[in-house]
Parts: sequence; C-alpha cells; structure tokens
Amino acid sequence: MSEESVKTNHSKYNLQSWSKQRGLDPIVIERAEGIYMWDPSGKRYADMSSQLVNLNLGHGNRAIIEAIKKQADQYCYISPSYGNEARGELAKLIIGLLPDNFGKVFFTNAGADANENAIKMARMYTGRYKVFSRYRSYHGSTFGAGNLTGEPRRYPLEPGIPGFVKFFDPYLYRDDLKFASEEEAAAYYVRRFREQLLYENPESIAAVICETVTGSNGAIIPPRGYFEGLRRVCDEFGVMLICDEVMMGFGRTGKMFAFEHFNIKPDIVSFAKGVTCGYVQLGGCAVSSKIAEYFDDKLLSCGLTYSGHPLGCAAGVAAVNYYREHRILDNVNARGAELAAIFQSLKEKHRSVGDVRSIGLFGAVELVKDRETREALVPYGRDPEGIMGKINSELAKRGFMTYTHENMILVAPPLIITKEQLAEEMAILDETLGIADGMI
Repeated sequence: MSEESVKTNHSKYNLQSWSKQRGLDPIVIERAEGIYMWDPSGKRYADMSSQLVNLNLGHGNRAIIEAIKKQADQYCYISPSYGNEARGELAKLIIGLLPDNFGKVFFTNAGADANENAIKMARMYTGRYKVFSRYRSYHGSTFGAGNLTGEPRRYPLEPGIPGFVKFFDPYLYRDDLKFASEEEAAAYYVRRFREQLLYENPESIAAVICETVTGSNGAIIPPRGYFEGLRRVCDEFGVMLICDEVMMGFGRTGKMFAFEHFNIKPDIVSFAKGVTCGYVQLGGCAVSSKIAEYFDDKLLSCGLTYSGHPLGCAAGVAAVNYYREHRILDNVNARGAELAAIFQSLKEKHRSVGDVRSIGLFGAVELVKDRETREALVPYGRDPEGIMGKINSELAKRGFMTYTHENMILVAPPLIITKEQLAEEMAILDETLGIADGMI
C-alpha cells in the first residue's frame, strides 16, 4: 500500500485520540528497530518518548517477539479460568520483584482498567467508598480511571462519580511557598493531606492513589519524605495506598518500580506499559497478601475477557527476563545521570526553560514566558496559538519524536539508548529550544 493510501485510510476511517480530526497528517512508519523508526522515504526518527512511554526495550526486541510467536503456535487465547504457563509465570515474576508484603496479581488489558480494578478491590476490601487522587495526575480516560484523573482530560466525564476526591500534589517549582528543605516541604504537604482526610471522614475513605512520579503532567518528583508521610497517614486511618506505576514501572526511573526510591511498601501497585513494552497490550494490579487472603473466602467481583491474555503474558515473561539478564537498570542509571546533566545545561542556556526535572530516563523541560515570574509558555489546559504544537513539529522535522503536555516537553527514550545516541538526540532538543527562545 502506498504511503498516501495509508494516510488516507488513517484520516478517513480512524478517530485519532486526543486530536481534532480535521487536517491530520500522520507520519507513516514503514519499519522500526531499537530506538529508531523510518518512514517510506527512508527518513529516520528517534523515538524519544518510547512511543507513549511504554516501549521500554525499544523496537524489534527479538526475545519478546519469539516468545509471542511460541505462544501463538501453542494457542493464542484461553480464558482466565484456565491454567496457562505464561500467566502463572509472569504473576510469579512480578510478585518476586515487589516487596515482601505482596501476594497476588490480577491481570487487565492496560493501565486504565488496572487502576479501575485497583480501586474496586480497595473498596471491596475496606468496605469504604471514597478514593483520593491528585489534581496533576493522569490515571486513564475510561469512566472510572477518568474520575481518578485530575487534569483536564477528566472534564468530558463530569459531572463525575460520587466519592472521588482530589487533593494537591507537591509542585515545588510552581507553588509560591518557601521551604528550607525538601523534608520541610514534604511535611507541609503531608499535613495538608491528613487535614483533608479528616474533613472527608476517614472512615469513608478506601484508598489514595498516586502516580509515584507524576508522569505526563510534568515529571514531578516528590520531595524527600513525602511518600513516607502518606504511608504513615494511610496506616493511621486504615486507608489503602495505591501506587500507579503504569508509566514509571519496569525500570523507567532506574529502579524496577519508582516507589522503591521512597522507602515505602504500597498496598496495591498498578502497572502496564513496560511490562510488555507495548508488544502486546497488558496491565494489572498487584495486591498485598492481606488483600489477596481476603478474597480467599470473599467473591472477587472483577473480571475481563482478556485478563491475563496468553500472548500478553508470554511477552511479559520475556520482557521481565530481558530487563534482568541485560542489566537494563544499569543503563538507565548511567544514561539518566547524563540526561540530568544535559538538562541542567539546557536550563542555563535557554531563556525559555524555566525548570528541568528528571529521574532515570524520564524527564520534562518546562517552558516559560518569563523566568522571573515563572509564567507558563501556554495557559493551563489551553494552547490557543498552538505554540507547543509548533515546537513539537520543529522537533519532528529534525527527527526527534516525542510529545508535549501543557507547557512541558517530555523526554523518555527507550531504556536501551546508548550514550552516543542520547547525546546526538539531545543536541536536536538544544537546537529546537533555541527556536522556543524566539517565541517569548
């Protein structure tokens, strides 16, 4: 099929997510390998967002592909009530990666329904109905996960479901507050969280769910002591702590799960994306042994036709083994240190850069009109002049493929990226930020 035919079919018959449909002009990808993609003309693009921050092991990973083929030759599907080797093996592998308080895994199709089932289990286990989540968060766009989401993608779902309560997450760059240390800031936000729990009646609150590191809403890394404080407050009132690791799990931050940076043991962990690196869709939520044991004699009222899909689980087993056998975390930490250093140099060089934040191989460049006032380059929830879209287009012209959100440029390359590749691509970002400087 010609490149033009692919574009025509895409635009004529597909509804493209998060887009106005008129005038779409998708880049057609003919092949992909490692961190790169090529269009039919042979132009090369670097995948500097790992697609949707899910292609952690890059394109064309043979270990994952062969595992999928082997399972497909055996059978492609068997329902969740049957025993399947890959399903059981992957669940065992995931529990082995988690702290010693974890017991079982419930598999889903992706991150949104992982979060929906996580809060559903927390509600069943506690007998309570309220769920806290943060404003600068994205937990999915299905109806339940969309009500957890705090940013503007929740608006089409309003009026929302009763019992979903929002609170503010620490955003030290934006909050007009002065703290002597990260620990002091963490203590302040934890106090405010506890106060809001009291106002909402702790006996009605089933769970609090947080992206352990805020993802698309700005790579916001919590101050030291914050999650430890949340854990203490949750324990005080019998509230389940759910860590949404959909984007940050499976090595993205330099540890297998981001909560490992913060010395806590969650009650439930939701995951997706990096568990199969997008080769087959799969998600899930891992629950503590206490929650798992509760359902020994109580009905687990959760179910999906494709829960623990054999092809997805086979891909997951191969991916998890690849992370360990190829010491992917070592590469993430080495390249992550280089990314942080490059980010700092970009901040010093470009007047459009207000702040940079990164952890492992996940980071954001926050663009501003004025460094002194910290006024964002585009208003929250709006981009009336399409400024961020223009910046993203300039990156794409130069072969640097990523996405923007609000006034942020996200940088999240595949975890297999080399030192040389990272330096080459970040030079393109440097050049493009020079164009952004001219927009203010």
